[in-house]
Amino acid sequence: MKARYWWLIMLGTIAVVGGLGWLWLEQSSWGRRADLASGYVAHVVCSCRYVGNRDMKSCATDFEPGMEIVKMKDDPAAKRITAWVPLLAKHTATYTPAYGCALDPR
Repeated sequence: MKARYWWLIMLGTIAVVGGLGWLWLEQSSWGRRADLASGYVAHVVCSCRYVGNRDMKSCATDFEPGMEIVKMKDDPAAKRITAWVPLLAKHTATYTPAYGCALDPR
């Protein structure tokens, strides 16, 4: 009984500390930079793909230095680019023929 009790306390403590650490990281300057970078990449790649009619490999040359951490996914059917920094930030940009690419509201 005692071993199980201590095991639950330890798991709860790890969960609370991990959650607080993630929250701190998300609100820190790193989290804000990740948010900015994911929005930038989503918009630039969407414009490159659907306004400039270029392929994804060609669009990767448009990145500023330091953007290597941002991952992205193309959805050609919806003309949508999703860019994210793992565990920190995520943005989606969608192409609309009359307006070009714009970040989707959260």
